Amino acid sequence: MQSVFSDAAWSVWEPLIEEVRPKGKTPPKNLRRTISAIFWRHQNGAKWRALPSEFGPWWIAAQLFIRWSKLGVWQRLFEKVKDSDQALGMVFLDGTTIRAHHKAAGAAKKGDTGCVRDREALGRSRGGFGTKVCVAADGRGRALSFTLSPGQAHELPCAYALLDELLHSPTYVVCDRGYASHKFREDLWNRGSRPVIPPRKNDPEVACPRWAYRHRHLVENLWARLKEWRAVATRYEKTAASFLSVILIAATADYIKT
Repeated sequence: MQSVFSDAAWSVWEPLIEEVRPKGKTPPKNLRRTISAIFWRHQNGAKWRALPSEFGPWWIAAQLFIRWSKLGVWQRLFEKVKDSDQALGMVFLDGTTIRAHHKAAGAAKKGDTGCVRDREALGRSRGGFGTKVCVAADGRGRALSFTLSPGQAHELPCAYALLDELLHSPTYVVCDRGYASHKFREDLWNRGSRPVIPPRKNDPEVACPRWAYRHRHLVENLWARLKEWRAVATRYEKTAASFLSVILIAATADYIKT
């Protein structure tokens, strides 16, 4: 079989997966093989049908991944591995635009009248057709929460949702100039956090501790690690739920690895 999990690695993953997976009347067969197939596919950005035969029928892995995405299993797995002692002395907010493969288009309308692309977090920006993904990272450069929005969306509106997911207000919130806003800075002060956001060129000077801003490379390093998964660096999933699940799997693996 393709080497995705060593015995030592699977001994870490298996109890976590067993704790969060749906408990049906019959447990899934060859769970290690199926999870290995899911990881291999997302690490390599391959088609489901291109899975090596050692992983078994491709449709078993595809169905389990999609079903668990709808049931929130990958979200629960991510929440499980997040350290309860999160380093919230300093929290970093950052966003990136993920280019979408042409196969990512074409999600079902599901009977509503809303824009399918907006609902599935797809949109066209100067960088092309894609999805804007924003993350909150703790002081150790580990992911805390994610938001998805269409590619043309601004990062600032997502910042409030990311901060609301935290256990408590961080001491410092470090962002780049894209988050420079008087309203946002005021919201951070009201939360009990100190903003570390450099002003735009045309804005008046505001306090921005340089020693704290120098640590912003931690969230950039996080994105570099997550994008080593080719299905994170390029979006192949049609639905926002499935694409978020891919990101959560990569973030969970990053927690366990570090």
